[in-house]
Amino acid sequence: MPGVFYQPINRRRFLFTTARALAGVALIREAGLVGDDASADGKPVHFALLSDTHVPAETKNEYRGFFPWQNLKSIVPQVVETRPEGVIIDGDAARLTGEVVDYEAFKQLLAPLGEQTPVYIGLGNHDDREHFFKVFDDPSGTRQKIAGKHVLVIERSALRFIILDSLLYTNKVAGLLGKSQREWLGRYLESSDRRPTVLFVHHTLGDGDGELLDVQRLFELVRPQRKVKAIFYGHSHKYAFSQDDGIHLINIPAVGYNFSDEEPVGWVDAVFTSQRVDLKLNAFGGNREGDGKTKSLTWRS
Repeated sequence: MPGVFYQPINRRRFLFTTARALAGVALIREAGLVGDDASADGKPVHFALLSDTHVPAETKNEYRGFFPWQNLKSIVPQVVETRPEGVIIDGDAARLTGEVVDYEAFKQLLAPLGEQTPVYIGLGNHDDREHFFKVFDDPSGTRQKIAGKHVLVIERSALRFIILDSLLYTNKVAGLLGKSQREWLGRYLESSDRRPTVLFVHHTLGDGDGELLDVQRLFELVRPQRKVKAIFYGHSHKYAFSQDDGIHLINIPAVGYNFSDEEPVGWVDAVFTSQRVDLKLNAFGGNREGDGKTKSLTWRS
């Protein structure tokens, strides 16, 4: 089923976009974003990955010389052009306190994407669940039944994606999965098949007071589950890579603004297979040195 925000297109538009999508896949393969293992191990999954959009209702709202509303507006056509089969936004959709008007502006900006593909939205510390669901009131059937949390599972033939909810308090820095979500995740991973599984969570995975407070419990859960291949996160407005017991930890850059001139402002074009992921940075602001470059990560066995 589609994600939390999706508007089906008519048949004429469908035929047009399908043709464009096939052309896009051809270009991706030509550019080397899909490895030779893709056809042998199942259909590749092409997602656009965004984080920390921080969209305000006020179009001229500015921080560090960046205009988050304008930023999202400018990149939506870029994302549309790549024809992903889904878009994941990894938290902090709203500017600061997750107001209803922020989400209304956010939804309006996403409309061209919503006409084409599912948009799956995770929650971060600048989001507000109650306000979010007043605007995005029709989550797909992939939403999991966890009290007080918004968790999505995205199933594909060769992979599985889980978007976790680390929102603890709106406009406070720290995040928490919490006992009920961790217990659900443990049961889910135990009972699910062996498909490579990729997790998304908003908060950073260190031991600081403003990071994911139960990160060590998360690692204890996923380290023995060899099907878990990677964890993507945002929050720090950085683009970075590390590992824990062979699990890739990928920090998605922010769309709204960076905290340091050394970091890019942009989004990531991702092609997943059962063996690896290829990540292409699309940096439109900040440090653009890595713009257009692809990083390939092979899954642990």
